[in-house]
Parts: sequence; structure tokens; C-alpha cells
Amino acid sequence: MTIKMVEDAPTAGRKRERRRLTRPVPMEGDNGVFSQTWFPIALSSEVAQGQVIGRDFLDGKVVVFRGENGQVTVASAYCPHVGADLSVGAVVGNHIQCAFHRWEFDQEGWVAKTGVGDPPPPAACLYVFPSQERFGIIWAFNGDEPLWDLFDFEFPDSELEFRPFKTDVYTCDPWIFAANTPDIQHIKAVHGIRFKMPDPHDAVEWDPYGFRMRLAAIHQQGEDLDWNVGIRGTSTFIQEGSVDGWWMGVAAGFACPRPGTHIVYLAIAVKKGDGTPEGDRLIDERLTFGTELLARTAREDKPILDTIHYMPGALTRGDTSLARWLDIVRNYPRAHPSRDFIN
Repeated sequence: MTIKMVEDAPTAGRKRERRRLTRPVPMEGDNGVFSQTWFPIALSSEVAQGQVIGRDFLDGKVVVFRGENGQVTVASAYCPHVGADLSVGAVVGNHIQCAFHRWEFDQEGWVAKTGVGDPPPPAACLYVFPSQERFGIIWAFNGDEPLWDLFDFEFPDSELEFRPFKTDVYTCDPWIFAANTPDIQHIKAVHGIRFKMPDPHDAVEWDPYGFRMRLAAIHQQGEDLDWNVGIRGTSTFIQEGSVDGWWMGVAAGFACPRPGTHIVYLAIAVKKGDGTPEGDRLIDERLTFGTELLARTAREDKPILDTIHYMPGALTRGDTSLARWLDIVRNYPRAHPSRDFIN
């Protein structure tokens, strides 16, 4: 890893050559490939049983449908017969049915039957993405097999109450929003967070696909934070720990509807209550607090990220963690196995 540091102010009166220091990071879609990471596709609430929806994804289109068995499938949107868009089709049992010629495809993506009764061509299929449904969010992995799994909170999902939501579209790649987490200067300058500890560069726990780090800080409106935050891949974020003494978690993902854009999907998590009206009110208050806190944070970032020309260059000591994470992104595995199906 190489970090170009700016240590001293320029000497007064010294004539210097003007040049930009840059170490570019590949953008999504460069050379026709995308990060092999989990991307959020939809909120669970957007796909009822027996429903199909279409979503722009990577450089093409997919469908998300839920069968009678409750299972969600994320698949390429275009029928291999003549290319009709399956998002205007229907769910029949556990199959997705094309509106044009009534071909049906199972949850593995293979053609199960044709509308007129001709034998199904054995090679006709959709591309089915590895997918999972967690935190009230539907996720798809860009790749034939996942390279890693989503984060787990310190408490089982069954012990938590989730409130998922999503933001408007941002006009930059997903990994650029993810870069805000290891960007300690950004955390201080944009969000007004005051650390109760030295900058946490030496305390970051790295793995091949990301990191976790502990933060003890005061938020801009006086909230006392003791958080464990992290990024895995180029598009998933976790935050968990105490806010003024009570536990809150945040699971977030950065969708990629098109290169150069993203949508943030977030789920606020709190511990389930005792089932009393007072306990239910407390849970609702904490979920509302978390939703407003994260929505406020996202709003603070939006005008910056919608206009940024992200080109890391003249970094300082305060960028130590950011620089290391950007090296992970530079070398991150990329592929596009669904290319021939979703376009």
C-alpha cells in the first residue's frame, strides 16, 4: 500500500510545478465488469407473495418475484424465447410466467413449460442470482457463488425488531458512499462527530473483503456513541452498539441500478420489547430515532456525493484507514456472469 502524504505547507515564494496526485479506483462497469459483492435489490415489503417487480441492476434489468412458498428469486428480466420483459408477466405458483407466450420458469431459472405445449428447450434458462432476504431487504450477489456472507449482528435476527427503508438515487458508485466509513476526516468534518479516543486507525480489524472498527464518540446533537462499524465488499455496511446507553444496529447496502448511481437501503435494528404497550412505544421511539439519525446523515452526504469526482490523491495521516480500504477496492474481484442475460 502506498500513501502519498502531505506533511508540510509549501515554502513561501518557492516556485512549484502544478500537478495532480492521483491513484484512480476502478468504477463500476469499467471494462464491462462489476464488484462481486452483495447488492440490495428491493425492500421485502415491495414484493408480496405472488408478486413480480422489475429492477434496473448493474447495466441491465432483473426481476424479483416471490412464489407461493414465500421464497424470493432474483433473475434476469428477459425471456430467452424472444426477449419479452418478465416484469410485466405473472407469478404462477412458484414460477414466473412470461406475458407474451406464457412460458414459465422455475425458481432455479429453468424453463418449466411453454404456453402452447411444445417441449421446453432444455437449454432455455434465466440467470438466477444468489440471493437472500435479511433485515427486511432482498439482496443479490453479483457472481455465480457468493464470496462471503452478510454481516451478523451481535444478537440473533430473531431477537431484533427491524425498520427498513431506502433513499433517493445518488449519482455516484456504491463504493464511494462506502468509502465514507473509513474516511475519518469526513466523519469529523461533515457529520460533526467528536471522538473520545485517538483516531482509530490502529484499532481497525481488517479482512480480505473489508474491516470493522470501534468508535467512541459524541454525535453532533450530543448523542453518546459506542459503536462497532464496518464495511464488507464494496456495498454493505454495519453499525451496532450503544446510543445514550441503549443498543441500536444499522444494516445498510448500496444498490447499483446503473453504473455511476446508487440507492441506499437501510434497516434500523433494536432489541425486541416485552410485548407491553409501554415496551412497544419504547421500541417505536427508538426505531424512529434511528431512522431520523441515519436519514439525517444520508442527507448531509447527498449534495457532496451527487457532485463528487472521486479521485483519491493527496492523502494525509488522517486518511490512513481510507487509503488501506481504497487499496482493497482497487484489487477487489470483479466479474459480470449475468451480462448475456440481463442486457
